[in-house]
Amino acid sequence: MSSPGTAAATDLDIVPLTPEQLADLAALFGQGGDPRWCWCAYYRVRGVAATQRDERVARNRAVLEEATRDLAGEGRGPGLVAYRAGQAVGWVSLGPREDYQRLEHSTVLRRVDERPVWSIVCFVVARKARGQGIAAALLDAAVGYARQHGATLLEAYPVDTGRRRIPSAYAFSGTLAMYERAGFEVVAQRQFNATSPLRPIVRRRIRGGGHPRP
Repeated sequence: MSSPGTAAATDLDIVPLTPEQLADLAALFGQGGDPRWCWCAYYRVRGVAATQRDERVARNRAVLEEATRDLAGEGRGPGLVAYRAGQAVGWVSLGPREDYQRLEHSTVLRRVDERPVWSIVCFVVARKARGQGIAAALLDAAVGYARQHGATLLEAYPVDTGRRRIPSAYAFSGTLAMYERAGFEVVAQRQFNATSPLRPIVRRRIRGGGHPRP
């Protein structure tokens, strides 16, 4: 994740994920941490039976690969990949909220209202490229991509760090500070229980959305 004062990187090529780029994404995820086994599939499926780690990796990879192929037929990807010098260094998952089954059935992250909304659920940044504004650049690109596909409202579920540094594993959804810099506003605060931390839900209206480009 980018640190609270990091400006968005400007030396990136950010493109929608296609089936042809899955190998590049696999190399990024393979650097370790949760992406290596999660494959950004957690929010896409509501729940599955417990399995061995290797089985989960294969299953989760299949979920994202299938989504990528299916959405390619609709003219969009399940997220955006950031390239630097031909190497994948970042990823953001976004799409209509309905794309994410677990999110749709979440109690804590239940819908704020019934307005159509796109959701951003996950960022991944290459280990050696963290703190260089890649997540911020991906967020900027996500706003444009959602607009291009007709979205008028973009929503996310960041972690409020209080502007402190936290381990990247806990910041996969993005930080509240980063979203606020990008023009998002807190529209709800949720808790799992009385002792759990508050979980903000942020939104940004997208000017010029509503008419998907051909």
